[in-house]
Amino acid sequence: MKTDVEYLEFLWPMRHFLITCGTIKGESNIIAVSFCIPVSKEPPLIACAIGKGAYSCKLIESTKEFIINVPSEELKPKIYYCGFHSGYHVDKFKETGLTPQPAHKLKVPIIDECIAHMECKLKQEIETGDKNLYIGEVIEAYADEAIVKGEKKINYAKGDFPRKVYTTRFKVS
Repeated sequence: MKTDVEYLEFLWPMRHFLITCGTIKGESNIIAVSFCIPVSKEPPLIACAIGKGAYSCKLIESTKEFIINVPSEELKPKIYYCGFHSGYHVDKFKETGLTPQPAHKLKVPIIDECIAHMECKLKQEIETGDKNLYIGEVIEAYADEAIVKGEKKINYAKGDFPRKVYTTRFKVS
């Protein structure tokens, strides 16, 4: 016998990413995002879904740039902090202790503690229900040398299904 389920549960566990936006010398923000997917190899495009009204939406739409930072498992508490607090109300770099550093090609900061970075120029924005889908062209990608050489293995930060955040079909108490 089969029963109704929350469809999103079957997409987990998903890798978490920390997206930075804004400028290193001005307003900047970090948002935790799980909904990131490659959508084209040539040109290299990645799509990220971010909740409408998020502070990060304002910054991405203003600068037309964002960076996908790949955190390791050790950053999980900071990922959750960035996912559950709004950049409208807190400075997430300050509150988490994460270190903003200049990117190679964009004005957006990278997160120094992350193991890899994909610098993206906004190519398209699509409204999709309660999220905006930002499609960025990867203009630069780099990672910690030890990981690239295979000298260091990394456990990527993955999360359990966040029922209180993503449940769409059933009421959560």
